[in-house]
Amino acid sequence: MGRLDQKTAVITGAATGIGEATAKVFAREGARVICADIKEDDLNKTVESIRSEGGEAEAYFVDVSKEDSVTSFADALKETYGTIDILFNNAGVDEQGGKVHEYPVELFDRIMAVDLRGTFLCSKYLIPLMLDNGGSIINNASMSGSAADLDRSGYNAAKGGIINFTKGMAIDYARNGIRVNSLSPGTIETPLIDELVGSKQEKMGQKFREANKWIAPLGRIGRPEEMATVALFLASDDSSYVTGEDIKADGGIMAYTWPGKMLIEDEEWKKDTE
Repeated sequence: MGRLDQKTAVITGAATGIGEATAKVFAREGARVICADIKEDDLNKTVESIRSEGGEAEAYFVDVSKEDSVTSFADALKETYGTIDILFNNAGVDEQGGKVHEYPVELFDRIMAVDLRGTFLCSKYLIPLMLDNGGSIINNASMSGSAADLDRSGYNAAKGGIINFTKGMAIDYARNGIRVNSLSPGTIETPLIDELVGSKQEKMGQKFREANKWIAPLGRIGRPEEMATVALFLASDDSSYVTGEDIKADGGIMAYTWPGKMLIEDEEWKKDTE
């Protein structure tokens, strides 16, 4: 028996990275997985991969930042499935924008539209499909929503907003049997990292990954599958008394106040991670 047998799970941003990994994990645990994304080719590959392993999955082309796209998606789900049990608001974008006085307004608006507004829109229009039977909502936040990154104020603000939005939703829907939690990943090896800092084959990408080996107490970048298993815990009855929480899965980065000794005695610290 799978931990999500007979459940219908909706995952946004399911084409690649954490969303793709979570869709596959949920399907292996018995869920019918509704995969939504704007990357049509990658989305279809994710669904085909799940089906090839005997899982059940469907693809929907959805732009979470657009209200009409989300309402059409919600209408289609209601007509086809009636209800859903799990919603993973995972879709998001990120880009370095500079200091606030230099930060492009259009970039700030785009990140807010996809990351925060998208989480709001999908929740607003899909929660009605959960009201009768309850369920679990997981909002993908970030450690950047609890602390901050240099030159990325838009992303910091959006992810911080998601964490507090999650708490409000948890209070709003607790008596409806709907649990709401956020997942805050650290640095995870996804296509987004390749876009932000470069791939493993590029010099800057290599430097970034090397730095993370000693910045993270666990000594490495995380894997999408590791976030998927945390999402599975939050989606399943294993977390039946957990709501309104932000679960950090960051390799221990948020556990320290400043990396003092790691900088001062960096050779010893780096050696320990090799």
